[in-house]
Amino acid sequence: MKAIVLFGSPGSGKGTQAKLLAQRLRVPHISTGDMLRDRVRSGFEAGTVVVATMRSGALVSDSVVNEMVKERLSEPDAARGFILDGYPRTLDQAGTLAAYFAGRGIREVVIHLAVDYNVIIARLTGRRQCPRCGTLYNVSSHPPRVEGVCDLDGEALIVRDDDSEAVIRGRLDAYDRQTRPVLEYFRASGHRVIEVDASDDPPETVYRRICQMMESA
Repeated sequence: MKAIVLFGSPGSGKGTQAKLLAQRLRVPHISTGDMLRDRVRSGFEAGTVVVATMRSGALVSDSVVNEMVKERLSEPDAARGFILDGYPRTLDQAGTLAAYFAGRGIREVVIHLAVDYNVIIARLTGRRQCPRCGTLYNVSSHPPRVEGVCDLDGEALIVRDDDSEAVIRGRLDAYDRQTRPVLEYFRASGHRVIEVDASDDPPETVYRRICQMMESA
């Protein structure tokens, strides 16, 4: 089983790298952020505290996220392996995941994408997304061919609620308080951790570096 935990602050490029690795390894890319946004868009979470929590930039409760991930990992396409993006984000979630792995004899690899916070704020405030296909763009580093329009389906691009500067700073603060200790938990408990500098290089270069370090490990 190929189990990878992609770890890093908001805007570190986890989603992009997860998609590239999923194509290489032929396993599903499981993003808790995408899963929660899909539930909100579908109306599944309408009027719940989950919606208000996401719009404020805070973390959704451990119990909700743990159960959502457990259900997703039980689906047939995850039997050969998976890439987790955005989970775990707290020590409670890390403990739940470690117990899940131990109970099934899974040895995961943790990949930590390290990025300077000033770079992250610039990245995320310039991010735009297609509401139909989910393709991500950036006004400076990866703009669409036509300003404000998706290259793939012509849909008008949007700024996600969680990409405003105030929300981004809130997410980074939450990361420092709740999620950074998760990385220390993995290291201290003997899990394999690969550290990758993802501040300046384009995604393709970061991806090649990840592959080289995984092969060396």
